[in-house]
Amino acid sequence: MRADAALRRQAIVREARRLFAEHGAMIALETIAEASGVGIATLYRNFDSRAALADEVALAILSDMREASSEALITVGSQAESAWRDYIDRLVELDLGALTAALSGFVAAGMSESVRDAQAQTLSGVEEVLAAAQSAGLVRTNFGALELIVGIGMITRPQLPAIHEAAPSLTSQLVDIFVTGMRPTADPS
Repeated sequence: MRADAALRRQAIVREARRLFAEHGAMIALETIAEASGVGIATLYRNFDSRAALADEVALAILSDMREASSEALITVGSQAESAWRDYIDRLVELDLGALTAALSGFVAAGMSESVRDAQAQTLSGVEEVLAAAQSAGLVRTNFGALELIVGIGMITRPQLPAIHEAAPSLTSQLVDIFVTGMRPTADPS
């Protein structure tokens, strides 16, 4: 693929991801094309369907999560507490809740094999970071990678505008509570 074509494709995925998070996956493809600076024909040359575009957005999210996990593994051992919190904050910044809500219709219809494979690799990377955090005494041992991802997804789900307006720091407060709740001292068993 030519460099300019690859850049256009990346722009389409980036804008689709942003717009899916803001408006849901059923946003008009013309809107995504316009935000990407391309025509609808270019969008369709790159992605033959909304599902193909949703798969590519999911793959981009999973790639970002794997990258965050790889980077966290390097520092969780030496700078455990700050590295663990940086990792959590980075996952929160990925806007997993909004994107999960937007893409859930495609997941219900069945994920592509490439997305399933990427999801398994990503979960494995999250498990490695979680194990390192557990070894460092930062996370209770009965807490799993899927619980971590689902918890962050729930915290970052879009809020009604009235709630966001009334409690603009709600997400960061919930993240603090979540991190505290994962600690071994909060272990109810």
